[in-house]
Amino acid sequence: MEDAELKKVLETLLFITDAPLPVTRISQLCEIRNKERLESVLQDLRKSYDEAGGALQVMQVAGGWQLATRPEYGLWVRKLFHNKMTVRLTQAALETLCIIAYKQPLTRAEIEAIRGVEVIGPLETLTQRKLITVVGRRESIGRPILYGTTSEFLRQFGLNSLDDLPKLETFNIENVAAAAQSTAVELIEQESIPEPEPVAEGAPPQDPAQAALEGGEAPAQEQTEQQPAVEEIPAVTAPETDELPAEEPAAEPQAEEAPAEAAAVEQPADGSEETPR
Repeated sequence: MEDAELKKVLETLLFITDAPLPVTRISQLCEIRNKERLESVLQDLRKSYDEAGGALQVMQVAGGWQLATRPEYGLWVRKLFHNKMTVRLTQAALETLCIIAYKQPLTRAEIEAIRGVEVIGPLETLTQRKLITVVGRRESIGRPILYGTTSEFLRQFGLNSLDDLPKLETFNIENVAAAAQSTAVELIEQESIPEPEPVAEGAPPQDPAQAALEGGEAPAQEQTEQQPAVEEIPAVTAPETDELPAEEPAAEPQAEEAPAEAAAVEQPADGSEETPR
């Protein structure tokens, strides 16, 4: 069979199949043992579809080859089949599926330890969707079931193998975890502060005014101790009287007031003499 004829045969097989065809299966159908030749013809077929720029493409997915529509025309396919081809997964199911995809194979207990909640429901949903399956049992106490992804998972997500999954390093998970830990520490520290918080609401603890508001007798004592300090202020300002010598005329009226007082004293004496008369 020539390459041109083989290309048409491969196109027919990829068009009619409803699942990706591995090269081994194509080799059996075409009765060609040379797998390298099949790979090269498949690559040429895909290149010809890409150069044509049509709505169909030859893609390598789930470990095999398949003829499929291009993603930009998926809207029209959904309109044709409505909701029959849409697979809706809950957030819990998606998180469980991601854990299994990156950590497989692992048990239900290990998944729950990562998520922190039960995953019985999500596991049943993913199994019904044929996205995960039982891949064995762990050699430990109880021999728990091990879960892993299926070829249907790869096909629906457009992956040829698990190696095509995005690397965890691209998500900066370590930075996110460190940030989460730092925020958790800050929250714990803030929760430990509430005991002195009422003091901070009024005023800084170092202010004496706050101490006066918090205590009863202690502030009164502080005020009494401050009062003499206020009374001592005029004593400190007493040196201002030193300016009085400069104002000598102010001392003269005091000298004049002395005889006035003496006269006032003499007047009651006169009055006392008139009384006996």
